[in-house]
Amino acid sequence: MVARLDAARLKRDEALAQYTTFRIGGPADLFYDATSTDDLAGAVTAARETEVDYFVLGLGANILVGDKGFRGLVIRNTSHHLQFLEDGRLWVESGAIMAKLIPQAVERGWSGLEHYVGIPSTVGGAVWQNLHFLSPAPARERTMFIAEVFESAELLTERGKRQTVDRDYMQFGYDTSTLHKQRDVALAVTFRLEPGDKAVMHRIMQENLSWRGAKHPWLEYHPSAGSIFKKIEGVGAGRLIDEVGLKGFRHGDAQISHIHANIMVNLGKATAKDVRELIATAQEKVEKRFGYHLEPEIGFIGEF
Repeated sequence: MVARLDAARLKRDEALAQYTTFRIGGPADLFYDATSTDDLAGAVTAARETEVDYFVLGLGANILVGDKGFRGLVIRNTSHHLQFLEDGRLWVESGAIMAKLIPQAVERGWSGLEHYVGIPSTVGGAVWQNLHFLSPAPARERTMFIAEVFESAELLTERGKRQTVDRDYMQFGYDTSTLHKQRDVALAVTFRLEPGDKAVMHRIMQENLSWRGAKHPWLEYHPSAGSIFKKIEGVGAGRLIDEVGLKGFRHGDAQISHIHANIMVNLGKATAKDVRELIATAQEKVEKRFGYHLEPEIGFIGEF
């Protein structure tokens, strides 16, 4: 497998903490930067054919990497080529970062992506998780999903074929898509955008950033993986954790945020073990008092 990858971009025993928003994680045996859809498809295919365990990494949000690292190949998806078409469609490779993509769409007057400003994600991660955001303005207060602007995706299927699929194939749900259920890999995505007023889009971005900044710890100062537990309809995992008195509770350098109880932050030297201890504590106390089982929504990657 190694011989089939560009040696200049292949690293060994690469620490993964620097590639995650939690800033936690041990080394990967092999680490490779895939810079295009062809490169990404080739790396995944090589791993599959040689039966090497692999993981495709985007921005490293919504995951916790084990302290012992990953035994196999981590493929960091940095493919980011894009093309805006005159009819409002946007074709973009799956490694493109949403935070860089959104301003480009707004500058061209295309609306649909501005709602997701401030959420750390690549395009691939957005469709993997059906990226969503509860818009704060009263006139627009509803949850916006990336599925609403999704038109199609080019996938490398579990069987090794490159195939273009539509929205129905993706089976989008809350925090999920068909990519959770099978080993398809998103190579590129086409979004269908609409003409919009730049001033309105900028207002939406400002409102969303202000709301998010007040409700979530800033990654620059308190690294995190976002919400730890899945939504409990009509209740809220964060509220339950708050009501059992765990806001600010810490284990080692991992802490349940004072700002948002469903977010755990790295105070500097937190380990994956610290985070898992916090998760277990929250689950135990919430279930004992309220009878709800908190189910993690983050992915657990590698060896713990």
